[in-house]
Amino acid sequence: MGYKVGIVGATGLVGTTFLKVLEERNFPIDELYLFASARSAGKEVEYRGKTYIIEELTENSFDRDMDYALFSAGGSISEKYSPIAARNGVVVIDNSSAFRMDEDVPLVVPEVNPAAAMKHNNIIANPNCSTIQAVVPLKIIDEKWNIKRVVYSTYQAVSGSGLAGIKDLEEGIVGAAPKNYPHPIAYNCLPHIDIFMENGNTREEEKMIGETRKILEKPNLPVSATCVRVPVKHGHSISVNLELEKEFEIEDVREALADAPGVVLMDDVANNVYPMPISAEGKDEVFVGRVRRDESLNSGLNLWIVADNIRKGAATNTVQIAELLIEENKN
Repeated sequence: MGYKVGIVGATGLVGTTFLKVLEERNFPIDELYLFASARSAGKEVEYRGKTYIIEELTENSFDRDMDYALFSAGGSISEKYSPIAARNGVVVIDNSSAFRMDEDVPLVVPEVNPAAAMKHNNIIANPNCSTIQAVVPLKIIDEKWNIKRVVYSTYQAVSGSGLAGIKDLEEGIVGAAPKNYPHPIAYNCLPHIDIFMENGNTREEEKMIGETRKILEKPNLPVSATCVRVPVKHGHSISVNLELEKEFEIEDVREALADAPGVVLMDDVANNVYPMPISAEGKDEVFVGRVRRDESLNSGLNLWIVADNIRKGAATNTVQIAELLIEENKN
């Protein structure tokens, strides 16, 4: 059985990756509809040997039989068009931040909380890219040792800002002034992702804090985050410091991570083996290494987590959610 699938934001970085991932995973599609802004309407896109024409997204775009719509066109587009699609019976899987913290919308990472995906009202939220890769290994650790506190420090690739971020890096290397970022990103690091909030956090940091609590179902979990944009094209890296409720042995932690679904343990420092963005690029797994005690506190643990932010951090996770729904429909 095939499904009727729409992609909103089909010409963007995540939208084009949706198509790659759908093809790679042999997602069962009978009919495919591609939507974007008026300036992209009429463009041709190849998918599985067939040519598709980009349609302009309008309020009538979902007045047709459609099973799933994968959105990645920004929060304002999602806020306007996702409810329209949902009212027409389309299940929306949204990659923006528009609905993530809505208590009536599930926020899903399939390896972590698959059951949450079944409690939807035709809108499911895909988490922030950094949150996705963090909670995959954290879920395993929380189940065994109960996480007491989380401190994130991120090193986020420019592709997290879309094509404009990549362009700022590439042009900045040859001396051009930045157009997307407030300062040069070439040969630089910016402790500034999204806008600053009244409490001094950026909105990106607030996303990680709130989304981690929601996905792990620990609403009072102390979480701190500092999010930094770095001059890397693809692949976010996160240094995670954890305080755990229970005592642990490092080898037990490594074993649990090595056995975790969606996780690849790369932790052999004697041979310089640890995750890096270039080793995660183009892959769907979450890579974990530098697993060690934080000896400054009782039951402290440090992890280094890397993943491709456009694939697992966005497109792949979205497609995996759709696959969950299909599997549930079979049962």
